[in-house]
Amino acid sequence: MSSPQVITPADQLAEAKKRLNFPRIVAICGSTRFMAEMAEADVRETKAGRIVVKPGCDLKSPHKLWSDPGEAEALKIRLDELHRSKILLADEVLVVGDYIGDSTKSEIAYARSLGRPVRFTHPEVDPDA
Repeated sequence: MSSPQVITPADQLAEAKKRLNFPRIVAICGSTRFMAEMAEADVRETKAGRIVVKPGCDLKSPHKLWSDPGEAEALKIRLDELHRSKILLADEVLVVGDYIGDSTKSEIAYARSLGRPVRFTHPEVDPDA
């Protein structure tokens, strides 16, 4: 007798996106120093018919919402968790920029651990190449 197949929440999400005939979802990753390039990648990916999720806050740029250093540190932790959720939601990841820092390396490793394809605007910076 075989054991029942366990359907994970990730499997349920994938099946729901398929049933709803969702377009592919692309998570844009990279250093926030490339926010302008991420916006341009968003335009290209959207024009190609893909849903795009990307970082929405650049903590390196001054803003009243993260002007307090203690609040900014707590916000960074929440934003990192939020971005991991965006990667989980996505069907693939696009890494923007010609520099890969520790956070982006971690995001790439997470995406690959989920089996998500990872594309690069600058393939030479792929840490696994």
